Amino acid sequence: MSGNESHASTDGGTNVYEDSFIPYVNAWGRRTNLLAVALSFGPAVVLLTVFDIAPPTEAVTSAFVAVAATYGIFWFIEPISYYPVLGIPGTYMAFLSGNISNLRLPCAAAAQESADVQTGTSEGSIISTIAIAASIGVNTTLLGVGAFALVSAFQALPELWRTALGSYLVPAVFGAIFAQFGRDYPKVAGVGFVLALAMTMLLEGGFLGFLPGYPLYVVIIVSVFGTILVARWMWENGMLEPPEES
Repeated sequence: MSGNESHASTDGGTNVYEDSFIPYVNAWGRRTNLLAVALSFGPAVVLLTVFDIAPPTEAVTSAFVAVAATYGIFWFIEPISYYPVLGIPGTYMAFLSGNISNLRLPCAAAAQESADVQTGTSEGSIISTIAIAASIGVNTTLLGVGAFALVSAFQALPELWRTALGSYLVPAVFGAIFAQFGRDYPKVAGVGFVLALAMTMLLEGGFLGFLPGYPLYVVIIVSVFGTILVARWMWENGMLEPPEES
């Protein structure tokens, strides 16, 4: 294939991705995610309409405030920080199926690494979509089997193994992802590590106690957006280069 033919083929693929694939994904992604939001209220609607049970408004408001104060920051941080790896289709699929940090994100990252594609590109988004779709199928199957067969096996494991799987599995996965992407951009990885370590030490030392609630959200905000801002500044000033082709 000549250079002109290759270029035309690439352009055609890009147009199909942007003009046909992404609008289709956005249309159905919004519908399915909004449907999931509506269905999540199903149990409450049944209690209200069938059993005539309705909690007091004060209780609902207090519960919402408590949840929002603890987890509200993740509603904004996770879509922004996960998007470069997941892509648009993968974001819809991951937030609909769950298990993002410990399953969808690692699967997408590993698939992109194996396919030798860059995150944030159309190629990376397509590979991420395939990987997440496969992980959902495998995950659903294994959950079905595990619900009947693996629970007793897990409980039979020694206490040390159960503690390791329950408490350290997610940090280990994130550590592997950090190492994978940090290899391509070691300067950015260093900035993120220093910011996260410094903020964690401030949190553990009680220096963030003047903030409302448990200020873990400040650690996340500074670590994520601080790294993004510093990386952008480094890129604009020629301090970063794309990773070398393998």
